Amino acid sequence: MPRTVALLTTLLALLLPDGAHASMRNVILIIGDGFDDQHVTMGRNYLAGMSGKLKVDDLSFRASVQVETLSTSGAPRYVADSANTATSLATGKVTSMGRIATDIDDRDVMTIGERAITAGFKVGLVTTSSLTDATPASFLSHVSARSCEGPEEVLGSTYYGIPQPACLADARDNGGPGSIIEQLVSSGASVLLGGGQKFLAQTTIDNETVAAMAARYRFQVVSSASALAAANFEQPLIGVFSEETLAVRWRGTDGRIAEATETSWLHNLSDYLGDTKEPDVMDCEPNPEYADTPPLAMMTQTALEHLSTDNDQGFFLMVESASIDKQSHKRDPCGSIGEIEQLEEVLEQALEFADAHPDTLIIVTADHAQAAQILPEPTLYSGFPIPIYSPGLTARINTPEGSVMRINYATNNGFSEEHTGANVPLFANEVGARLLRPFLRQREVHDAMMLFLLGAVTPGLGEITP
Repeated sequence: MPRTVALLTTLLALLLPDGAHASMRNVILIIGDGFDDQHVTMGRNYLAGMSGKLKVDDLSFRASVQVETLSTSGAPRYVADSANTATSLATGKVTSMGRIATDIDDRDVMTIGERAITAGFKVGLVTTSSLTDATPASFLSHVSARSCEGPEEVLGSTYYGIPQPACLADARDNGGPGSIIEQLVSSGASVLLGGGQKFLAQTTIDNETVAAMAARYRFQVVSSASALAAANFEQPLIGVFSEETLAVRWRGTDGRIAEATETSWLHNLSDYLGDTKEPDVMDCEPNPEYADTPPLAMMTQTALEHLSTDNDQGFFLMVESASIDKQSHKRDPCGSIGEIEQLEEVLEQALEFADAHPDTLIIVTADHAQAAQILPEPTLYSGFPIPIYSPGLTARINTPEGSVMRINYATNNGFSEEHTGANVPLFANEVGARLLRPFLRQREVHDAMMLFLLGAVTPGLGEITP
C-alpha cells in the first residue's frame, strides 16, 4: 500500500468510531475556480475589510495545495487549466490540459462521483458555469477534450473562430458514451444545477433533444428560480438557468473592467519622459444581467435538501463558484468579488448542514491560480521624477471601508488573461483537519475525500505516472 494511502487509512481509523461507516456520510467539496491567495485576499479586503475575516478564514484547517500538470508526452508542465486540475480532484490522476477524467493516453479514469453512485451514495453537481464546463464535467464524464460539451461539439467546434478538438471516439455516433451533457444525464446523478440550456436543446443521435433524453432518465428539468423552488425530491433534478455561464452578481461602474494607463506623446520618446493618467476609480455595483438568476446559495440549498432526503447512506456534492476565474480572464475584479461572496454564502450553508450532520466533510479549495494581482495604491515609486506605472491593465476599486484597492492584470496582451502556476489554498472543517496535511498535492485531496466517503483508496490511484 502506498505511503499516502497507509497514512490516510490510519488517520481515518483514528477519526471514526467503530461502525461509523454504517451512518450517513457526506462530502461537500466547494471549488472556487481560480480562488488563489490573491483572490482570497481581494475578497477579504472588499467583503470583510483588511483586518476582517472571511468565513473560509474561520475554518479549522488550512493547507497549501500543489497543482500538477503533464504535457501530452508526460513531461511536467507548471501551469494548469480547469480540466486537468478538476480531473486530479475528481480522480486522483495527473493528466494534461483539456482532458476530462482521462489520462494522457486517453484512458478513462473512474471519478469519485462515479464511485459514490456505484456504492449507493447520491451525487450532486452545482455550478455557476455551464454544467458541461470543465470543472463539473470532470466529476461524472470522460472525454478527450473539454470542448466536447454537447452532441454537436463532440464532432468538432470553433471558439472565437479557432477550431477546437473533436472527441470522435467518445461520440455516440461512433459507439462512444457521448458528449459531456449526454454523459451527465446518463450518469445516475441526483442533482445537476447550473447553466447550459444550449446543450439541453441540442439533438442527439436518437433524434431527440438532450432535454428529452433527460426526461427518459426521470429528470425533472427546470429553468427558473421559481421552478427550482417548486421542484420535488422524489426524482432526479436538472436545472439550467442560462445558455452557458450564469450572469455574475456584480460589475464595475457602468460595466467597466481593468484599463490601460494613458501616457502622453512625450513618453513615446523615452521611458523617463512624459506624463501618465491612471484609470479612474470605480465602484462595484449590481449587474443588471444578474436579475432573476438563482443565487449559488439557493441552488446549493436545494441540492442539500434533495440529496439528504430519504437518504441514510450519504452523498457527494461538488459546488463551484466558477466566475472567480471567468471574470479574472475578462479583467473584471468586481465580477470576481461577487462570485467570492457567493462562495462565502455557500460555505455558510454547508457549515449549517454539517452542524446537524456531524459526519460531513467540508473542503473549500481552488483548481488553479489566476491572473489578478493586488498592487500598491499608489505605486511605491510615485515619488520618483519619472512616470512609473504597470504595463498591464489596472482597475482601481473603492472598497466599503473607504480605501482604494488596485487590481492589475498583466499575463498577456490578448483578449483573455491566463492562469498562473502558484499553489492554491485549501480550507476544511474539523472533520477535514484530521484527514489532511498542511501541504498536499492536488491528487491527495481526492484520496482524502475517497477515504472519508468510501473507506478506501485504490492503491496507486494517486500516483503521478500516467
